[in-house]
Amino acid sequence: MATDVLGAPIKRVEDPRFITGKGRYVDDIVLQGMVHAAILRSPYAHANIRSIDTAAAKAMPGVLAVIVGADIPYNPLPMAWPAGGVAGIRNNINTPRVLATDSVKWTGEGVAAVIAETPEQAFDALETITVDWEPLPTVVDAEAATKPGAPQLHENAPNNVVFEWTVGDKAGTDAAFDAAPVVVRQRVVNQRLIPNPMEVRGDIGWYNPGTEEYTIWMSSQTPHIQRLLLAAFVTGVPEHKVRCISPDVGGAFGTKIFCYADMALVMFASKLIGGRPVKWIESRRESYGSTIHGRDHISYLEIAGDRDGTVSGLRVKTFANLGGRLSTIGPGIPTTLYGRVLSGCYRIPNVWCEVTGVYTNTTFVDAYRGAGRPEATYIIERAMDLFADEIGMDPAEVRRRNFIAPDAFPYDNPSGLGTASNGEKIFIDSGNYEPALDKALAIVGYGGMATAKTAARARGKFLGVGLSTYIEVCGVAPSKWIGAVGEGWGAAMWESANLKVHLTGKVILTMGTSPQGQGHETTYSQIVAHELGIPMEDVVVLHSDTQGTPFGYGSYGSRTSSVGGTAAVKAAAKVREKARRYAAHMLEASVDDIEVIGAEYRIKGSPEKKKTLQEIAFALDLGFSLPDGMEPYLDETVYHDTPNCTWPFGTHVAVVEIDEETGVVDLIRYVAVDDVGKKINPLIVDGQLHGGIAQGVGQALWEGAIYGEDGQLLTGSLLDYALPRAAWLPNLELGETVTPSPVNPLGVKGVGEAGAIASTAAVANAVVDALSPLGIRHLDMPFTAQTVWRAIQSAKGGQA
Repeated sequence: MATDVLGAPIKRVEDPRFITGKGRYVDDIVLQGMVHAAILRSPYAHANIRSIDTAAAKAMPGVLAVIVGADIPYNPLPMAWPAGGVAGIRNNINTPRVLATDSVKWTGEGVAAVIAETPEQAFDALETITVDWEPLPTVVDAEAATKPGAPQLHENAPNNVVFEWTVGDKAGTDAAFDAAPVVVRQRVVNQRLIPNPMEVRGDIGWYNPGTEEYTIWMSSQTPHIQRLLLAAFVTGVPEHKVRCISPDVGGAFGTKIFCYADMALVMFASKLIGGRPVKWIESRRESYGSTIHGRDHISYLEIAGDRDGTVSGLRVKTFANLGGRLSTIGPGIPTTLYGRVLSGCYRIPNVWCEVTGVYTNTTFVDAYRGAGRPEATYIIERAMDLFADEIGMDPAEVRRRNFIAPDAFPYDNPSGLGTASNGEKIFIDSGNYEPALDKALAIVGYGGMATAKTAARARGKFLGVGLSTYIEVCGVAPSKWIGAVGEGWGAAMWESANLKVHLTGKVILTMGTSPQGQGHETTYSQIVAHELGIPMEDVVVLHSDTQGTPFGYGSYGSRTSSVGGTAAVKAAAKVREKARRYAAHMLEASVDDIEVIGAEYRIKGSPEKKKTLQEIAFALDLGFSLPDGMEPYLDETVYHDTPNCTWPFGTHVAVVEIDEETGVVDLIRYVAVDDVGKKINPLIVDGQLHGGIAQGVGQALWEGAIYGEDGQLLTGSLLDYALPRAAWLPNLELGETVTPSPVNPLGVKGVGEAGAIASTAAVANAVVDALSPLGIRHLDMPFTAQTVWRAIQSAKGGQA
């Protein structure tokens, strides 16, 4: 079997169309008779809608329709992932309508829409709509929102609480804290972030009156899921009458998993105006206010242990800001994907976590790159540094002493990672954490950091080094666990692949997963080429159209290669086995005597007696001489449900210098040693690590969504929200260890989120380490020059 492409750093086959402007995104699509939608959004963060006057808008040139919420008979958007897993958890659910009807809960919530011949006419008409608002008090802080007297957003959510969720062993953890000689406590804020994919979101809805079918082009990571949600939960249109297509998608980072109001709006609008296609494309400012935000936790962490460095307990109370209403899987992020992995890669025997999900007058919060795991890693990695500082031990040594031992896998996480009421469990599949730590420390020259700090002080700088030894849960599945534990987004988690070998031997692989720029077409081509022993050029990968692709649950949680890739491997195996059986027929030999060497099917011991895959495919299609019971054509479909999640890990080390006079933080070195199992394409893996690290560093140093007390988003544009730039980052030094995952035949674990999960904590720990000579023990992100300068001045006793 050919092995030349699997594991090779091959340039992406998608790139020629992307880098030459030949990609086709939603906004590139022009359909005959297409018209345009614009949405009127609330200027208030909290207000009742007394009335909406649309008369003037309806009279504007080019206007075909003006729509308000009461016009639309659809259900509210679904929330599919309640906080669950523990009996008695109540979720006080409030989700958006397509357009708000009675009240708004954040600035930017849609209240009316105009459909017009041109985008300009639609926007002009929006200006003439008059809304009679009744402004109401606002609250934007999750902890403050739960206090007595705080403004109330929803009648069914007293104190603005969505849910109270717990996990772990409270009694055992309390006892561990009572007995521990060392206990460290710290309030930690993981600030709200605003995702910024290159392509903003957009949809085109087209209702065909002749067939009563809907086609929706959407920038989405999950077209199959959106078809299901829109059909079964929002519109009531039968699923087989809805087709969802995601053309090229210019980045997502989690923001395009969800069911958004605009998807249903363009469906409704197209039917309303007699079947003309309706396009809606959001502006960047709309994206900031109406597409999901990420993170936004206020946490109280406590860590307990002995002075020999052994950690015996972790206790965390978190207020998770979920925004004004719930997005599709919002409650799942601070619960399953956060609370259950808080102990990270450490053998901490007693863990207790309480999470309060909270409504505030802010944009809804949902999965953003890493989704819960960056927040968890930030907590445990700050905790380990705080503990090390308290007992006067090197942070690297504290981590080393508490790692889960390599012979302890599969490891049953004490956070209650995956024990369902029926006994189904999820384990940490594999790991060997110390080699990754050692390698990272060696690359960065950890032993020489004390000398470097002294040298930096001589130049008026504070130098700091920060560690992050992380794990993440990827390849989210299996379905039986999701269903048994009562968590997950109310759906299975398997993936699908269909493989067709044409008469000429050329191959079409059709996948249920959908890419957003990660290089799926290259990766899947490498897998199939390897499995069938054919050139990559002979493989075409199709995806992202619910008509013609097998159902798939989508690309997120770094699950594409481990779950979807395994489906492709299994589909290739079915094709190979059928080809082997037909080769035996063609060669008049026993099936057991046929061996497969690359794309050749030979009689063992007589290599000259052979048939190629191309010859077999051609003959099978003709069907002139088929064995009894064999169907013509090489066409196989697989639905694969993985037996477990995968668990990448690694150590990241950041080195920063802080200017004493200005507070400016310079990230001067960054070392990442990751273990993502086997790599299908190291070039793509490195690229994903680069991007993830940049995103995580961005959170630590520059990014942060800021709301005024009145609920106005003050960082509502790219002018106000600092995204990382290439020139702000050092050369990223990457290393690796390889511990193949035992839960899939490829040995892969997933990499898309690793950089974002590890890097924020590494940089944060480096900044605090740099400022530690001033007695600074903790500082909340982002570490802007102003924040750091104020901390320095305060520590010196000056006026900050």
